[in-house]
Amino acid sequence: MAKIEIYTKFLCPYCSRAKSLLSAKGVPFEEYDISMGGPLRAEMLERAGGKSTVPQVFIDGAHIGGSDDLAALEKAGKLDELLAA
Repeated sequence: MAKIEIYTKFLCPYCSRAKSLLSAKGVPFEEYDISMGGPLRAEMLERAGGKSTVPQVFIDGAHIGGSDDLAALEKAGKLDELLAA
């Protein structure tokens, strides 16, 4: 199973949507809360090519993007393939 990482902020509706989709798929994920900034936020910025919005999702180290990107992969039928890798 793929390693899934998601950078989030407290009370972010887009973060909740992305986490709900991943949970519905039954896949575990590591969540990094960057609400207070700090080193995790800097790490996310570096890994996501400077993107500062949340969530930022990574599957097996590959940057997927945000909630809309994750939903688009699901709609296109490509998400399960990435999660199974």
